[in-house]
Amino acid sequence: MTDEEKAKATELVARAGADYVKTCTGFLGGVATVHDVALLARIGAGRLKVKASGGIRHALDALAMVAAGASRIGTSSGDKIIEEFMKIKESW
Repeated sequence: MTDEEKAKATELVARAGADYVKTCTGFLGGVATVHDVALLARIGAGRLKVKASGGIRHALDALAMVAAGASRIGTSSGDKIIEEFMKIKESW
């Protein structure tokens, strides 16, 4: 999808009264990008929360998605992400 199509779809989801919009399923090769999360968060403008899903396998990736506006992360690598996050946290 183009950014324009993503923006239009996000606006329709918001108008329909949904709570969340999701970047992608993570299946069929799609992955979440920081660009897409930021776009969806900007278009949702407080009306929608953003779930970043697809290809998020590392703590820094998850943190980048949160910084871009994601309020939820969809991943099958949660255990690895938490382990990496704890190592990062210990090094601070």
